[in-house]
Amino acid sequence: MNKFLPVAALAVAATLGGTWFLTQPTPAGEPLLGAAFAQDAGEIDTSSIVDMVQGEADAPVEIIEYASYTCPHCAAFHGNQYPQLKADYIDTGKVRFVYREVYFDRFGLWASMMARCGGEMRFFGISEILYAQQQEWIAGGQDPAAIAENLRRIGLTAGIDAEQLDACMSDATTAQTLVAWFEENAERDNVTSTPTLYIDGTKYSNMSYADLSELIEERLAAQ
Repeated sequence: MNKFLPVAALAVAATLGGTWFLTQPTPAGEPLLGAAFAQDAGEIDTSSIVDMVQGEADAPVEIIEYASYTCPHCAAFHGNQYPQLKADYIDTGKVRFVYREVYFDRFGLWASMMARCGGEMRFFGISEILYAQQQEWIAGGQDPAAIAENLRRIGLTAGIDAEQLDACMSDATTAQTLVAWFEENAERDNVTSTPTLYIDGTKYSNMSYADLSELIEERLAAQ
């Protein structure tokens, strides 16, 4: 996947009116968020958005993954390579793992808003549910109401309070800030497809676990 949507188009995912608004069509010719929300990404302060991180802060190797919750290749990575990476390197203190969201569409943004609503303690668990159940929660296709409800159900199942969840999913400021943050990351790190991996600052495309492990071992040996 390598098609990104502009800030205004993605940020329609949330505004006043809550989850109900997420499902409403935009009248032809009308701006998705209106003039009040039509900020350029460069004008938005993204300092409030934190990286989601696993592993020891002083781990000898750092891996940054750029991924989209609606990307099938990312779902495959998280079903195959990621569990091995976590067991062999993250949990053993050898790798610091940073996960950064990519937004190809509003549904991926909604998923990110929901996952982050659970805070850092729940984020990775919710992310794994989103990837494991990707085909199910996206089963509504282009039906925003069905997808919004599927995501809400996942959030509730993960233990997020209903009131808190609805507040997160209707937070227009966070929606725009997340998209601006993503665009900053994508431009700086030249992210054009997912999953994209940065291993100690070097960019790589998706790869097998054997190849990933080999690269990690090379860096560990060079310490």
